[in-house]
Formats: sequence, structure tokens, C-alpha cells
Amino acid sequence: MPPEHQFVLTLACRDTKGIVHAVSGLLYQAGCNIIDSQQFGDLEGEDATGLFFMRVHFEAPPQLADEATLARLFEHTRQQFGMDARFHALARRPRVLLMVSQHGHCLNDLLFRWKSGTLAADIPAIVSNHETFAGLAASYGIPFHHLPLPRGADAAARRAQEQQVLALVREQQVDLVVLARYMQILSAELCEALAGRAINIHHSFLPSFKGARPYFQAHARGVKLIGATAHYVTADLDEGPIIEQDVQRVDHTLSAEDFTAVGRDIECMVLARAVRWHLEHRVLVNGHKCVVFR
Repeated sequence: MPPEHQFVLTLACRDTKGIVHAVSGLLYQAGCNIIDSQQFGDLEGEDATGLFFMRVHFEAPPQLADEATLARLFEHTRQQFGMDARFHALARRPRVLLMVSQHGHCLNDLLFRWKSGTLAADIPAIVSNHETFAGLAASYGIPFHHLPLPRGADAAARRAQEQQVLALVREQQVDLVVLARYMQILSAELCEALAGRAINIHHSFLPSFKGARPYFQAHARGVKLIGATAHYVTADLDEGPIIEQDVQRVDHTLSAEDFTAVGRDIECMVLARAVRWHLEHRVLVNGHKCVVFR
């Protein structure tokens, strides 16, 4: 099946009767072939939003095989149900900007997945506030942008550095920014500019440990579960809508260095899954949480 004829439709609207029938019926009448369809209505619980979400993977006939034509075809249905509806052409490879500081495990993992063809995206640039991974970027043939941010930099210096990041995002037509252990807090302005298209990874402990050397803190407290959380970036530090999480049991036989190694492995896996699901248009933001169609 030619990839240039494949699309994904994602939509969200108030939950009501007839949505699935209207969407599938319109695609059928237009000569499209539905390959996969998933839907979810958030109707139960005190925090229910009352919204309906849908992801449809389909093949379009040649005369309809572009996003603008499909959007026009769908306009009446979109207005009828008040939908936030988007068509995504699978023939177009998303463009991903990677950002890193001085811990390279997530960066290295994503680059390997990209090089081996399991991460279907283009990586036009790597950005870092340190020069540590310039050689790694060069070994993959990816431009490396060192945008330093000295310790104690004032607000003006931070804003100037972030404006360089945004300029690169625009210049390279970046679809997704991945903070692959980029250890700088983003401003509210940058978070707003990248809303819904920036993913961060951080450790998850029970209980939580903040600050320097969290795995050593966890080891000192005898933690039995360690894990990682991937989420969209918001101005609320590490509190954006969660895309994916995982945990692994640890015990007293492991050293603090062992904790760190286990934690890094989990971070790599969780971040890779979150990035892949986002690129496959499987993640829809639902208020402070996410619907993930796997």
C-alpha cells in the first residue's frame, strides 16, 4: 500500500451520538479504506472532561491524497460536531529536534533507533548547552548547535538563548522537540511556543527525590521501585500531561550506581515509546492528561 496515500485523522469534540457513524460514513463515501480506528469517550469519574477522541488510519484514493483536500471534504462534519480535527500524511516524515545537556543515554538511544530505522523521523539538529556530545552528533552526521547558558545567567541571557532555539525550530520546520535529559528549566514563553510539541523525560520515584543525584538519594532511602515519566512540557515544571511511564523493582543488593544504570535504561525506553507514539499521532491531550491510542 503506497505510503503517499495513507493518512491519520485525529479528532476531539464533545461526546455525542453519531460521531463514529459520521466519520466512517464520510470516509467510505469518499472511497477511503479504513485500516484501523480507535475511539474513547471520557465520561466517567469526577475528572471526566466529557470529550470524545478518535484516531483513524486510512488509505485515500489518489484524487484525495493530500491533507488540504481531505480537510475541505471533512469541513461540514467538523463544524457539525465542533471538532478539533487534523489530517496527518504518513508519507511526510516528522522533523525532530533533540536537546541534551551532559547525560547522553537518552540521546544515544534515540539516535540509534533513528539510524536503525525504528524511529521514523528526520533529525535536522541536536542542541545542547554543553559541547559534550558534539562528537556523537558528528558520528551520525547531524548538525550540532552549542548554545551555552553559563551558570548564574540572568533572565536576558536565558531569553536570548531560548530565542536561538526557537529560531532553529522555525528554520528547520521542526515538528517535535525532545528534551533528552536537557537539564535546563524552560521559560513560560518557550513552553507556550512549543505547547503540544515538546516532550520531556524525568525519573519517577516512590517517594520522590529532587535535586542532585536522585538515584543516590533513592538508594540511601531503600527505595524498592524506580521508574521514569515522559510528558509534554508545560510551564508547570515536570507536571505536563503524561504520555508514558514505567517502573522496575530494585532491592538492597543493588548499589547506587546500579540504581542509576537501571533508571537510565527505563528513561530510554519510556522516552522512546512516548516519542514514537507522538510521531504516529497516537497521543491526544485531554486537559491535564493524555489519551494514548496504542
